[in-house]
Amino acid sequence: MTDRTVHLPVAAQDSLDDVVGIGEHAEELGYDRAWFPETWGRDAVTTLSALADRTDSIGLGTSIVNTYSRSAALLGQTAATLQEHSGGRFRLGLGPSGPAVVEGWHGQEFGNPLKRTREYVDVVRKVLAGERVDYDGDIVQTGGFRLRQGPPEPAPEIDVTGMGPKAVELAGRFADGWHALMFTKDGFEDRLEDLRRGAELGDRDPEDVRTTFVLPCCALPDGDAARDLVRQHLAFYVGGMGTFYRDALARQGHEDAAETIYEAWQDEERERAVASVSDDLLDALGAAGTPEEVRERVSDFAAVDGVDAIAVSFPRAADRAIIDQTLEAVAPE
Repeated sequence: MTDRTVHLPVAAQDSLDDVVGIGEHAEELGYDRAWFPETWGRDAVTTLSALADRTDSIGLGTSIVNTYSRSAALLGQTAATLQEHSGGRFRLGLGPSGPAVVEGWHGQEFGNPLKRTREYVDVVRKVLAGERVDYDGDIVQTGGFRLRQGPPEPAPEIDVTGMGPKAVELAGRFADGWHALMFTKDGFEDRLEDLRRGAELGDRDPEDVRTTFVLPCCALPDGDAARDLVRQHLAFYVGGMGTFYRDALARQGHEDAAETIYEAWQDEERERAVASVSDDLLDALGAAGTPEEVRERVSDFAAVDGVDAIAVSFPRAADRAIIDQTLEAVAPE
């Protein structure tokens, strides 16, 4: 059975208490895990620590923290501490993010993202195993240290995100899971082949690599209003978050729409960018409309072969009332 998880929102929330409250509500509704992304809003570690204090059973995870703003050793320490603090409920999701965050916000050069991700996974695993970490990679060098406390039991699993063929192949080869963001069903199935090839190259069973499909959702009695919110959300990602989402959408057969949305957003023609997200494209990438319509769409995505978990995410402009209505509409049965 496909798990139902939730991406806590990074925008449009007045306080940390509001964000944690959404996680508490998700636990009450029976969601399996609450993920928290990290861009240039609230940091993931503090947020998930606060959520761990106010929940009992829901899993917790980062989706994602980037591999540039923290060292690999620090990410290992952080994962070990969050696993301890949450009583074994933590799962680490990491990835390179993109230039908009890494260069524009953190001031770090965005180079060799795949090699960096691979080396971070290697080092974090060694840290979490309690091993002495002697690592001389092309990106990461560390030597002579190990955790002072005992390693977490069990060690948290490590997921990575990726959009291109090589990035997803890397996930299959080295990670415990892959997070798929901004994919159509067909696009996901294409990348699933890369994931399986990577697992085989790593002499692993592809079924052991857990897939999480991140799905923008909005369910309101006014279905058109819900669709407008998701349309704006998709336009922002394709047009305003660098070129990765644009290029990923183009690879999935939507090149004209991807270019139009991106160019309009870059030209600050936001209304044209949003209007360029057609109804068909909206339905291919998200679940938006009335509660009944959204439940059906989420079930359709959950039924796609190879999807182990759906991560319900929310439009950037969604307030608490909209988020609560959507959470309730698509809660696990």
